[in-house]
Amino acid sequence: MDVTEEEFDVEVDAEDLPDAPQAPAALGTPSVIVDNLHVTYRVVGTRGKPKTVRRGNKLQRGVRRVLRGTGAATEVKAVRGVSFVARHGESIGIIGTNGSGKSTLLQALAGLIPPSEGSVYISGTPSLLGVSAVLMKKLSGARNIMIGGLALGLTKQQVEERFDEIVEFADIGDFVHLPMTTYSAGMAARLRFAISTAAVPDVLMIDEALATGDAGFRERSRVRVEEIRQGAGTVFVVSHSLASIQAMCERVIWIDKGVVRMDGPADEVAAEYRTYVRALRAERARIRAARKRNVA
Repeated sequence: MDVTEEEFDVEVDAEDLPDAPQAPAALGTPSVIVDNLHVTYRVVGTRGKPKTVRRGNKLQRGVRRVLRGTGAATEVKAVRGVSFVARHGESIGIIGTNGSGKSTLLQALAGLIPPSEGSVYISGTPSLLGVSAVLMKKLSGARNIMIGGLALGLTKQQVEERFDEIVEFADIGDFVHLPMTTYSAGMAARLRFAISTAAVPDVLMIDEALATGDAGFRERSRVRVEEIRQGAGTVFVVSHSLASIQAMCERVIWIDKGVVRMDGPADEVAAEYRTYVRALRAERARIRAARKRNVA
């Protein structure tokens, strides 16, 4: 795998950690059961460089070249045989390199992608929050708060009662009255998180939504996730930041090439993953150095 320095944040800064460790929650009955889950994509497109066709005129050769290149179908096995059980009151981090299947797994849990094989059982209603989640950019933040709150099942009065809290949590100030086209990526991500957690979901899934926030926002997010967890909700967090994972989760599932490589206490899995990432970086540095020597 081609590994870049920006893919991973395996170092833990003091400001990223909570002031005090979170109190272990009393785990309840199973909320999510994943049994031998497989997710396979079929991608239709070019498979390598098409061979040159010399017979026929120039137009015929061009048509045949295009057809030969685009007719191939490739299967991508994004998730392969994943099984685990999550319980009410549990916060679980999901880590792995880019392309390992983390986001695909969350989308399958949320019911957005059908399993190719296996089963997913959810107790309650899942809510998936991701950086790519789309609000109505042409509308103001205030209108999006109302629409998002109603979509979560809140009444208009409940949304109005929580409006100031949502704005304060997102830290967008008077921008709440402006169209979201004027927002930075960080402002939009903070607002999405604030709206999505305005109502306590049964199962909350966070896909890299905390990556654009500063230390203060990460702390507020950690406290909000803790409230959801203590309220017997289940939280899944996908992030490249081990600091965020260790601060917010008691358990971590490490996904590698679509399979579960490790599942256990957050500190133990994070330590193994940190060693793995550093080894990848060292190997990539070695390859770069060897290439420079060959060029020279």
